[in-house]
Amino acid sequence: MRKLILTILAGVIALASCNAQTTKKATNMNKKALVVFFSHAGDNYSVGNIKVGNTKIVADYISELTSADQFEIVTHKYDGMAYKPLCDLAQDEQIKDERPAFEGKLENLDQYDVIFIGGPVWWGTYPQVMFTFFDTYDLNGKTIYPFTTHEGSGLGSCVNDLRAAYPRADVKKGFSIYGHEVRTGKSKVETWIKSLEL
Repeated sequence: MRKLILTILAGVIALASCNAQTTKKATNMNKKALVVFFSHAGDNYSVGNIKVGNTKIVADYISELTSADQFEIVTHKYDGMAYKPLCDLAQDEQIKDERPAFEGKLENLDQYDVIFIGGPVWWGTYPQVMFTFFDTYDLNGKTIYPFTTHEGSGLGSCVNDLRAAYPRADVKKGFSIYGHEVRTGKSKVETWIKSLEL
């Protein structure tokens, strides 16, 4: 009986070890990665006034699951704005093809092979401040994984817009998640990450 118990315990330990190795392999990357994102805190559709933007939460999940570095596209242009005026401003920026300024500078871009690019979908695509980033940094030659938070737009035209901005990059299909789901949706992000060839 004791021998049987020891055999069962050994099997359980071996199985647990195997499962741990599978998880580690699925979430550890062989390439150096960076998460570039814009996230809007404050008044948001469906989730109300939030201190941490929906896209920031997804970016943090990605970094946790892949050990990717982060570069947040930061602008204070939209701080404190109510949802409707922000929508109107975002639409006006898009119509005029504006390029709002952002803070900070991305160093050592050459070290990254894989770039995750995320933001909310405003009027069918990324916010215009992200296009300022696209104009500033050359990501051609990189593998790019777009991701978005939204309340019904999915990826919008973000994938096509990235392909237009970086015609010599390998822009993948990408991932989208509802903004109101992100705080309980880590498992969805993890499933996506595990499906990638990283």
